[in-house]
Amino acid sequence: MKPQFAFGNVRANCPDCGGALTTFEHKLSGNELGVTSRAGWRYRGRTYAYNMYHLLRCAGCSRGGLATVFTDSDYLRGDLVEFFPRTIDMLNTPEQVPPGVQREFREAELCASVGAWRAGSALLRSTLEKTLRSNGYIKGNLADRIDEAAADGAITAARSQRAHDNIRVLGNDVLHDEWREVTEDEYDDAHRYAQRILEDFYDDRPSVEALLISKKRLKAP
Repeated sequence: MKPQFAFGNVRANCPDCGGALTTFEHKLSGNELGVTSRAGWRYRGRTYAYNMYHLLRCAGCSRGGLATVFTDSDYLRGDLVEFFPRTIDMLNTPEQVPPGVQREFREAELCASVGAWRAGSALLRSTLEKTLRSNGYIKGNLADRIDEAAADGAITAARSQRAHDNIRVLGNDVLHDEWREVTEDEYDDAHRYAQRILEDFYDDRPSVEALLISKKRLKAP
């Protein structure tokens, strides 16, 4: 989940608590844990009076955290713009996913853990392409391969549309077009649908392999 800022504390996942949702507190025994600030800072078109960096601690395991808050008055009334530690939002994938495809998918998640949404989205596109190639879809461009997988019944028509709209097009924007911001929500959509496509191909691998062999995508063992 996105870190939530309230009353000076941050509600976020703690990696040292196994990724559990916890509260990072800005005070210990009633005393502030520490803060440093600088005056006059511009962020996304707005100039704030102060940019504050505040130390926090996990209420569960006491791990340290750092909140970056922009404010026009004091820390408690500020806007949280960044928080560390970040946790990697990892989705479950089938055991049969090939190692190279799995590593590509996990590296996309690693990029996302530091807010590199463009890099993560590009790697999800690469994950989709590698998945299709490893299943015998090797001709034409990525759009053609997605359509062929849908025509064969390896993925549904609805899933193919998501593969086009949420993964392929977004990845193309990153790789081929002029620079633009990719949002966390865009990455999240691509992440979720990339996982579902991995499930389509590898959750019931024997059935999918039989289909792909019948369609002459893979050779019979």
